[in-house]
Amino acid sequence: MPAAKLDILAISGALRHGSFNTALLHTAMALAPEDVAIEIYDHHDMPLYDGDLEVSAYPAAATRLKDRVRRADAVLFAVPEYNYSIPGVLKNLIDWGSRPYGQSCWDRKPTAIMGTGGGLGTARSQYHFRQVAHALDMHIVTRPEIFVANAATKFDKDLNLTDQVARDLIAKLVVALRDLARG
Repeated sequence: MPAAKLDILAISGALRHGSFNTALLHTAMALAPEDVAIEIYDHHDMPLYDGDLEVSAYPAAATRLKDRVRRADAVLFAVPEYNYSIPGVLKNLIDWGSRPYGQSCWDRKPTAIMGTGGGLGTARSQYHFRQVAHALDMHIVTRPEIFVANAATKFDKDLNLTDQVARDLIAKLVVALRDLARG
């Protein structure tokens, strides 16, 4: 009997339909080895974090996120860079997943990150993400690091990544995340 595929949940820090970062996740899906299944998570319905909601009417979208993250063997994030840091929508999602205190879905979760953007390819936001991941005890893949610079020149009109070096690194990142998750 074949072993079950490793379940990687992919989360984009961008909500925009034509996001290059979401396109990176589609690239990872296409390059994943046979023993890995990657699903891109839709978090358009996540409300802004509000401590009052946390205690009075915990949002169904946050419960759904936490349940799905817990079922996943690993998480792959595409981290855009907005104003030199993590986009608010991504930080909001991470915050909901960590609440209430002591019930974080991120604890010890095998995690990998990558990103694409301007000249530094989201290096600053990925650094900030690593700080948050450390605080939440996510187990992060350290290599390869993927900073796809000058995104507009690296994708075709259908949002296919055309940079072969980046494609090779993404394939290696998915394998590294699989190996981390399998221990």
